[in-house]
Amino acid sequence: MESREEGRGWEAVGRLEVGGRAFCTGALIAPDLVLTAAHCLFDARSGARVPVDQIQFLAGWRNGRAAAYRRVRRALSLDSYDFSAAASPDRVRQDLAVIELQLPIRNSSIAPFGLGPLPEAGDELGVVSYAHDRSEAPALQDYCGVLDRQEGMLVLDCTVDFGSSGSPVFSFASGEPRIVSVISAKAEAGGAPVSLATGLTGPLTELRSALAEDIVLNPLGAGSRRDTGAKFIKP
Repeated sequence: MESREEGRGWEAVGRLEVGGRAFCTGALIAPDLVLTAAHCLFDARSGARVPVDQIQFLAGWRNGRAAAYRRVRRALSLDSYDFSAAASPDRVRQDLAVIELQLPIRNSSIAPFGLGPLPEAGDELGVVSYAHDRSEAPALQDYCGVLDRQEGMLVLDCTVDFGSSGSPVFSFASGEPRIVSVISAKAEAGGAPVSLATGLTGPLTELRSALAEDIVLNPLGAGSRRDTGAKFIKP
């Protein structure tokens, strides 16, 4: 995969600093809401939730500076998401989180992204992420194809790495970038590297409702499921 125009036009994508030891990628979907992967909210060593006062969103982080810095008020994942569960398609389907910032980001150069429907197999998408080899600037990966669309999940031919967790997956079908899923895990299918991305529709509706009502989340029905044919790669 090649990347282009690193950091340009992607100020609403940012690095999510977690616990001072790890980072993920997140993206603004409202002035005070960041979309990311649920597993980013957990300490990989202890399995415990990272306190919100140890999470910071660095919008448009590039070469040591951010376009905006924000602390976190609330971080919500689905009640049905189990960080300790074995890697599986079901875990990917529930690997979504929303982060409410302490203060909204109101800056004309940092516009939240709109959302789009889950793409079809064969569609071309782009992933904007911070990974270990480009941790100081986001990169847009070109020609990221949808190999398979399953209930609440996409199998993509993108090559992702650590730091890409929570990265927004964009469709450009409408003429402007719209987030259609979030990177959850890397895997192998047929001996080739693939990535697995979480769909938004059901989980995000549930999470937004919980934000609005401040309620305890109930498990989501996963609907019909089938094997991805992908072998998960453990960190």
